This record gives sequence, C-alpha cells and structure tokens, in this order.
Amino acid sequence: MDQPRYHNHLPPPPHINVPDARVPSDLDEYLFDLNGFVILRGVLSKAEVADANARIAQIPRSLPRKGWHGWVQREDHPEHRGISYQQVYELGGTFERMIDHPNYINYVLRFIGGHECFDYHHGPAFIDENFYTIRGPGEAIPLHAGGHDRAKRMSFGYHNGRFQCNQINVLVAFSDIGPGDGATMVIPGSHKSNVIHPHFLRPNRQDEWADGGGASVDGVPGAIEVHMQAGDAIVFVDATCHGSAKRVNPGERLISVYRYGSSWNRTRWGYHASPELLARANPFARKIIHPQEYIRPPGTAARW
Repeated sequence: MDQPRYHNHLPPPPHINVPDARVPSDLDEYLFDLNGFVILRGVLSKAEVADANARIAQIPRSLPRKGWHGWVQREDHPEHRGISYQQVYELGGTFERMIDHPNYINYVLRFIGGHECFDYHHGPAFIDENFYTIRGPGEAIPLHAGGHDRAKRMSFGYHNGRFQCNQINVLVAFSDIGPGDGATMVIPGSHKSNVIHPHFLRPNRQDEWADGGGASVDGVPGAIEVHMQAGDAIVFVDATCHGSAKRVNPGERLISVYRYGSSWNRTRWGYHASPELLARANPFARKIIHPQEYIRPPGTAARW
C-alpha cells in the first residue's frame, strides 16, 4: 500500500513541509516513538543507488586520511571502522537529491519538530554531517549513544503531539546488507532508557574507540541487526543505542548517513557547503544545508 501524500489542492498538516512527498503514517509514528527508529523500504531507486556508487568509485582508494577530493574529505577513521567520506552531498546527483529526498524528508521534519516555533522561518532543519562508509571483512563500529546519555545533540522528546528530537539520522544502504554483512545494529526502545546498558560499564570499554580496537555490537543483549536491500533506509533518533555487527562475509558494506538537526545547529566537524552547491541547490534544500543564509540582510554576500 502506498504511503499517503499531501497534494497542493489539499491543506497539509502544519508539520508537513513538502506537500507532494511521502509522510509518516500513524503506524510509522507509533513505531518510531516505541522503538526510536522506523525502517523505510525502497527510498532510493536502483538508478539512484547505481549513480551514488559510481560517484563514490571516482574517489581514489589511495586518498589518504584527511585528504580531499574536491569538497569531499576522507575521515580519519581507525582502520577497523572502514573508509568514510564526509560531505558527500558535494558529489551531486543522488547525494544532492538526498538532502531533501521526497521519500523521507517529511519523516525527518516531523521527528525533529519545531514547526511554527520562533526560529523555524529561516530553515526547518540543518544537515550537520553527511558521509558515506565502506566496510570490509573484520570491520565494525562499537555500541554508542542511548537515552541515558543526556547530550542535547542526541535527545528525544515528545510533547503536545509533537516530536522534539535534536538529531535524526537517515542511514541508507547502497549494497544489500544481510547476515554476516556487518549490518547496523540497534537496541529498540533504548532512546528512552534511564538506566545505562551494562555493556557501557565494562572495564576498559573506551579502548573500543581506540585505533585497532575492532569492537562490534555482536552479542550485546537487546541489540538486533537491521537487514536492508540497497536503497532501503533506517530513520532513527541518535539517542537510540546503535553500532554495527562485524562483517564476516567477503565484499563490502556500503552505506551513507545524513544527520539532521535544528536549524540553529552548526556542523559537527566544522564543514560548510560549497558556493557551487549552494548556487545549484533548490531553494528548500539550500535552507537545509545553509539556513544562516536566510537571516542575513537582502543583497548582502554570504559569509564563509
């Protein structure tokens, strides 16, 4: 059954910013509130997936850590976490379309909330990080986040019929990810947990984040794997405990993550959109990648 869409001849609810795009159903909202995530199937077409992977393939694998490919930078990840490229919306094509993709953007805006508030006029949301990750056999990322962590960036809230989440992640699969493929793992309901998971209390757990740690979420009680086909997505609040299984199959796991937050946020690592991207992006997408542009006096130049 197709997801409901709101069209221009019908008045959309106040939290629907893109009337002719997919919107969360009542069940989607219930499951997101209950579990901290919702899985969306087929948000990207096969052509979009192929386009994105082709653009990534143009980046030399020999690019060093912190090296630049145009406006895209290779992240300084520990080896066991694979290769990550930051600012992939600069690659254009599918990655640029994903800024406000119609198959999930209303989910993001609904779960962030903030509609009709005082700062909403200069941007409904802001992408503070967007990256693409490649992981091969033996690579993974350990468990992190959780409702017990009260950092504002990852907080979850719901009040007066509105979600109030400070960071919503859209993780999209660019390869099929099943058993043994290093799937994303989450602990359903952990975004509301008040008690810290015992896993976080183990001695020397911080060593997992050090170079060569190689920890994964395999075997953590309560965690489940999220299996996806290329083009599927999981939309989750960052407060949800998450990480990945360790890949044991041959080949590579390919995913991207776009992190959305309130329009008054800043980028996690200090990146900003290029003038070229801002010049070609549609007005709504431009508000998301550079909301500050919309509070400067008319006719003045953007400041970088």
